[in-house]
Amino acid sequence: MISKILIANRGEIACRVIKTCKRLGVKTVVVYSEADAASLAVEQADEAVFIGPPPAAESYLDADKVIAAAKETGADAIHPGFGFLSENAGFAERVEKEGLIWIGPNAHAIRAMGDKIESKRLAGEAGVSTIPGAPGEIENAEDAKTAADKIGYPVMVKASAGGGGKGMRIVHDPKDLADSFKSARNEAKSSFGDDRILIEKFIEQPRHIEIQVLGDKHGHVIHLGERECSIQRRNQKVIEEAPSPFIDEETRAKMGAQAVALAEAVGYDSAGTVEFVAGPDKSFYFLEMNTRLQVEHPVTELITGLDLVEQMIRVADGKELPIKQDELKLDGWAMEARVYAEDPYRSFLPSIGRLARCQPPEEGDGVRLDTGVREGDEISLFYDPMVAKLIGYGPTRIDSIDTLAAALDRYLIEGVQTNIPFVAAVLSQDRFREGRLTTKYIEEEFPDGFQGLSPDPAQVRLLSAVAAYAHAIFTRRAAQATGRINGKHVAKRKDWVVLFGEHQIPVRIDLTDAGADLTIEDRSATLETGWIPGHVLFEGRLDGEAFSVEMHDRAEGYVLRLGGVKGRALVCSPRMAELHAILPEPDAGDLAKTVLCPMPGLVVSLEVEEGQEVKAGEPIAIVEAMKMENVIRAEADGVIKSIPVKAGDTVAADDALAEME
Repeated sequence: MISKILIANRGEIACRVIKTCKRLGVKTVVVYSEADAASLAVEQADEAVFIGPPPAAESYLDADKVIAAAKETGADAIHPGFGFLSENAGFAERVEKEGLIWIGPNAHAIRAMGDKIESKRLAGEAGVSTIPGAPGEIENAEDAKTAADKIGYPVMVKASAGGGGKGMRIVHDPKDLADSFKSARNEAKSSFGDDRILIEKFIEQPRHIEIQVLGDKHGHVIHLGERECSIQRRNQKVIEEAPSPFIDEETRAKMGAQAVALAEAVGYDSAGTVEFVAGPDKSFYFLEMNTRLQVEHPVTELITGLDLVEQMIRVADGKELPIKQDELKLDGWAMEARVYAEDPYRSFLPSIGRLARCQPPEEGDGVRLDTGVREGDEISLFYDPMVAKLIGYGPTRIDSIDTLAAALDRYLIEGVQTNIPFVAAVLSQDRFREGRLTTKYIEEEFPDGFQGLSPDPAQVRLLSAVAAYAHAIFTRRAAQATGRINGKHVAKRKDWVVLFGEHQIPVRIDLTDAGADLTIEDRSATLETGWIPGHVLFEGRLDGEAFSVEMHDRAEGYVLRLGGVKGRALVCSPRMAELHAILPEPDAGDLAKTVLCPMPGLVVSLEVEEGQEVKAGEPIAIVEAMKMENVIRAEADGVIKSIPVKAGDTVAADDALAEME
């Protein structure tokens, strides 16, 4: 039996592998870069080995350092996690050549399936449905245009290697093809060290469905059902679920059979995923095979009861699969949200910094959390911006959604911005809850970006109750502290008006030992809560219904977040509310002529030069942050006066990229 595993990865997946190893009694070693010296994975592992500076190319992608760490610590196996070296066939061969056990599929399968061009050919030979596309690698923008014209727009331009949405662009208009080809190739090279590009037809109204497969070294391969991964932004998954609300038993059997056939064709012997794109008529086509553990594997684990990391270890150790295909049972529904360090209110720009507060919801009662960070950790520009994966499980799809939504409301993170409000907003939408999904969901539902949801009447009522209660508590405390007014008198029922956005909500509140009795817009309500000042999470029950609201006390009012709704509440007297209503709007002033970088990153290229005339929307610079290229565009017409940076410079948030006149 494998006794010590080196985990050639970092963050959440390193912690995930450690968790299973601890349960199995297997010792663990992690490698770490300078940026991860104080990480949770280093703390949890039995041993840790330093392997270099923060850039992945000098640490996590350095095969020599990883192998040396395994030998130094006496590890007998290596688990690569996902990303980095996980789909590197040469590394898998090297591990075995060094006398170590590779916890993953054999190098032949990785090599065959890791190349999207070759994998598509093999899929066709195995009888798997494939998408129409150009054969082979696309060498340059001219070849891309020829291929796209022949295939017909829209087309998908994507990297031959890798995954995770890196090096992928959907092109609807021929004029965008050259830029998309260039960006996809640059992103592919920086992420995978392989800039080969292919082009294929983009399926309209597509759904992203993937089949989890599991094979052993004795020729047995099974599938574990499907996952729906259609909620994506820039081809990067945001919400995943298992099973899919779209797939019926017949389609599941067909997709599963094709996935198994492909896995058998390459002698697959570990956990892996065959990805398909499905049309509205339930037609489906092979996209690619990921020869590794997927980020979204927890949803499959929850509905099958299998630990995929454990199965990978068992298979690598020569054991047979513990289950046959006809024994597989799918039980319940699981929904996963990827919590990213990005600002949804600023076009999802990366948010880098220290986690000044990180209080996740408690696990249990259908809630699972996979994370690699804790309070005080740094979110670095060198790695993926994922903070955690939060999963809700329940007997039905709606149960899993509601469990996940409630858990997101209890997840407090300060110091960086996160996409939690956005994910919560998606979960609350009728279209999502009904399962009417496509990979275009986000751009269709949020065509102008995300600015938060408008509260419905029930949410206005709840947030007004929370604001009024907090204000009453603060007022009473102030009275008792100063002694200038009678605290008991202040605690008696009093009329207030809560200003929340465009809403003016009259509230009468009478504090009680258990919370408060309220009258909100002439309707009585009972609030039960143990909240005290200083707590950011305000939990309680309003008329018996449990809730969690994130609340920050500000100089003027309270900033509240409930699901996808966020806003400032001001609690004042009725007379002050009247005066507030007639205050003039502040003058926004002239727009600045400085083009600022909205996030920290590396200037990949400058698209303008001094003296050049530019129009609003034209690119100024390309900045790479967290392994993604971001195009910074002009917000107004003008002429470039000066450019204070150059390609290769590292910039901070709000650094000037160009001055315009």
